[in-house]
Amino acid sequence: MPLEAVLIHRVIARMNIGGPAMHVVHLTKGLSTGYFKTRLIAGEVEDTEGDMRYYAEERGVEIVHVRQMARSLRPWQDFRTFLTLYRMFRREKPWIVHTHTAKAGAVGRLAAWFARVPIRIHTYHGHVLGADYFSGSRTGMFLRVERMLAKITRRLVVLTASQADEMADDLHIAPRDKFAVIPLGLDLGRFARMDRQAARDKARQELGLTPTQPVIGTIGRLVPVKNHDLLLYAHALLCERMDPAPKLVVVGSGERSGELKRLSARLELSDHILWLGWRDRLEDILPAMDVLALTSHNEGTPVAVIEAMAADVPVVARAVGGVAEVLDSGRLGRLVWEAEPEAMADALQQIIEEGPEPASVEAARRYALDHFCVERLLHDVKGLYLDELGGGG
Repeated sequence: MPLEAVLIHRVIARMNIGGPAMHVVHLTKGLSTGYFKTRLIAGEVEDTEGDMRYYAEERGVEIVHVRQMARSLRPWQDFRTFLTLYRMFRREKPWIVHTHTAKAGAVGRLAAWFARVPIRIHTYHGHVLGADYFSGSRTGMFLRVERMLAKITRRLVVLTASQADEMADDLHIAPRDKFAVIPLGLDLGRFARMDRQAARDKARQELGLTPTQPVIGTIGRLVPVKNHDLLLYAHALLCERMDPAPKLVVVGSGERSGELKRLSARLELSDHILWLGWRDRLEDILPAMDVLALTSHNEGTPVAVIEAMAADVPVVARAVGGVAEVLDSGRLGRLVWEAEPEAMADALQQIIEEGPEPASVEAARRYALDHFCVERLLHDVKGLYLDELGGGG
């Protein structure tokens, strides 16, 4: 184990709005004292995405920008990113390179391997290795790349045990013992400190919603994996069934924004949806909701679900990826197993009309605050690093 402070280079493709950006900021800040020193390296946010660099600035975390690194596949730019990272690693000699998200994981791990960085770690915040994303041939190519990268990676970090099982047993990325399960750590204190009723009244007034109107919310990027189509079709059913019709509050933006708005118009939902775009202060939005809906094709650990749990907002979510684990197999929220509008509409209608079990909402809040706190995240990742350093790093 080194005697000097351990330099960590943490690499993420871009600081777009979402859990990975918050995750790396907390790790960079929390592991930049005492025995560790951490640098955060990130690429550029694309025009259709919300920018979360403010989150780092507010917490005093400096970002080293590699401007040519971005989400999309661009061979020449990706090669330039590789060279930039390789030269940085050779010059600064970090003990650990820890990459986050797919693009940074590929280019960053290769650069670290060529630069002979002793310990290479990658975190999967989700993945695009299933048939829901790309054609069979393209998915097969990504699988082969991930398996190759796993061979040059010391440890692979996932957010849930079910994700580890999937990556090891179904996708055969690496043996199960190469995976470490470390859940997200989030700043949830602002939700815990809320006066729920006062926050609800204020949020509804600011959004132009009546105190008694049923409100369904959804939070996330407007991209294919989030499968907003399913929610829109379910909402159309609810507007036919319920009087008054519920209002759908959509928080987020992305490449499918125009397409989804056109679909909502075809479904005659334009008067029943609020498109809010990105909002920095979700504590001002979540309390307005009677229920949060998640209809994604796949998820790692959805931040919106965890924040809703912390804010006492019941959740109805597709049982995909790590969602069932977060909701404790349905004990802490309603799981929908079928990707059908009727199933989603039935679950949402039941929550709105009957209300959630108060004990379930309270249990969900306690679980979120205890299990997904920043302090636990720092403890887990620090332990992982010390284990790897002590094991020959």
